Amino acid sequence: MGGMREDDWLAERFEENREHLRAVAYRMLGSQQEAEDAVQEAWIRLSRSEAGAIDNLGGWLTTVVGRICLDMLRVRRARPEQVVEEHSPVLADHEVPDPELEAVQADSVGMALLVVLETLTPAERLAFVLHDMFAVPFDEIAPIVGRSPAATRQLASRARRRVQGPPQIPEADANRQREIVEAFLAASRSGNFAALLEMLDPSVVLRSDETAAGRGAAPMVRGAAAVAETFSGRAKAARLAVVDGLTGAVWIHDGELKVVLSFTLTDGLITSIDLLADPDYLAQVELTAIENQ
Repeated sequence: MGGMREDDWLAERFEENREHLRAVAYRMLGSQQEAEDAVQEAWIRLSRSEAGAIDNLGGWLTTVVGRICLDMLRVRRARPEQVVEEHSPVLADHEVPDPELEAVQADSVGMALLVVLETLTPAERLAFVLHDMFAVPFDEIAPIVGRSPAATRQLASRARRRVQGPPQIPEADANRQREIVEAFLAASRSGNFAALLEMLDPSVVLRSDETAAGRGAAPMVRGAAAVAETFSGRAKAARLAVVDGLTGAVWIHDGELKVVLSFTLTDGLITSIDLLADPDYLAQVELTAIENQ
């Protein structure tokens, strides 16, 4: 460090991350002052930590600010007398303190976005903001909210639907998705390998979450032939269901939901299948059974 004192070096590294941290906190809290308070608290925690043992300082600070904001949001929700205008992201021009916060303001939809964000639980808001707006992986968000990565993904998904509204899926596409998933399950049950191949994209990926993999499913299978082989002669107990707005499938045993199969289609071919068995995810996923199968 060329003679630079350690605390000076640490302060310099923190300043390099300050504007990013303020942007994260501002998105979370909708208040300049509260965002500043969160960032200052992050500095206090950093100064009291073993900074030399931190491999990724930027990631560590983002996580710490996320935890601080989560606590602040929980306190706010416990004070119903607070009104949403106190946390409006709409600032006068002279109040925008820096370019990064100005960009946050510019790409928001002002009060309309804040009103929706205020309806989310603190955990939903954190998962949505960190993942969708700042690209923090779910594996890193999960410990902050005390959930599994799969359940954290569901938090963000639920928040996204609240913010963006229900997905506008053309009826023809929704019908086509149902036809393909239904045909895929039928071919799987009958062991029709050729029919399975026809519905799979050549680079299709089958992924299993940690719980499904722990029950014997392969964590990841790539390629149409390998995925078709995996499903051929199987899925006999799977049933069609609407999973988060799109046709997928479920396996229910003794009245208990065990596995959700989520399908992604592109240009009429299945490009990915996810086997989701995480208990937290299953407790929160939005499902509608499809009858007459």
